[in-house]
Amino acid sequence: MTQTTQIVLAKRPQGAVTSDCFRLEHPALPALGDGQILVRTLYLSLDPYMRPRMTELRSYTPPFELDQPLTGGAVAEVLESRNPKFAAGDVVTGMLNWATHQVHDGRGLRKVERDAAPLSAHLGILGMPGFTAWHGMLRMGQPKAGETVFVSAATGAVGQLAGQLAKLQGARVVGCAGDDAKCSYATSALGYDACFNHRAETDYGAVLDRLCPDGIDVDFENVGGTIFHAVFARMKNFGRMVMCGAISEYQDSKPQPGPEKMFTIVQRRLRIEGFIVSDHMAGMGAFVTEVGALLKAGKIHHRETVVEGLEQAPAAFIGLLKGENFGKLVVKVG
Repeated sequence: MTQTTQIVLAKRPQGAVTSDCFRLEHPALPALGDGQILVRTLYLSLDPYMRPRMTELRSYTPPFELDQPLTGGAVAEVLESRNPKFAAGDVVTGMLNWATHQVHDGRGLRKVERDAAPLSAHLGILGMPGFTAWHGMLRMGQPKAGETVFVSAATGAVGQLAGQLAKLQGARVVGCAGDDAKCSYATSALGYDACFNHRAETDYGAVLDRLCPDGIDVDFENVGGTIFHAVFARMKNFGRMVMCGAISEYQDSKPQPGPEKMFTIVQRRLRIEGFIVSDHMAGMGAFVTEVGALLKAGKIHHRETVVEGLEQAPAAFIGLLKGENFGKLVVKVG
């Protein structure tokens, strides 16, 4: 009988997520039934979108259940199998528990080649964050040569690829990030034309007027709040706003009001669209082929922060919500 170590949701946060929202448990796993596999988690993805699911009881996906394991993107190795689609030794990626081991029915899991790329890359640049950037920027934002694109959270797991893809289309790309080192990386390694430190700047409108003097054609929105409001006021006619996330608002106890003068949407004929990338999984194969080739050719770059040990996941997740990570945040479990 296999024993696992898992992290469960101990209580729903009120405002900021705190360490007592999590609990470490060590249950025994049941024997495999027909169609099931036993997996050992190798890497676990930490994602800011988990925060609303810890609280919201009416969400686009079911909320996390109290006293049940948290779930997230993961890379795992199959240890035992009673499922004809999987064999011991296969490496898979998909949504799994925050746990060292898990019994799973295999649905929603995708095999990946062990040596095609570092395994953690399948949770970042070649995983759901990369797919989110690819679909949101190219399929929805559709940047064109000569246009101005703004990417908030420019060096995050999604933003770091979104900006590079826009640049490859010939756009001028401006972003923001949470410290000077991240902004320097955005311009020196990712190809951004400009990036500002949103923790150091106090007047977002003024800095956007300086860096985007002719306005903004495409906004790839990851942050929300006052940055989003400033960008909204500077969108050009026929601009596209791709609403990917709003990390600055996830821990607010009350919803923030929307930007002023919403009639701007009509006056400037804006297209504003939110999306959840899991609705577009039919494009995953094309994404992996295209971005995998760019990565292999050295035409795109990425960074990740790796935390060692499942027990460190809660503290790392709390830090993620404060912007302490650099690039994609993953936990090395096994």
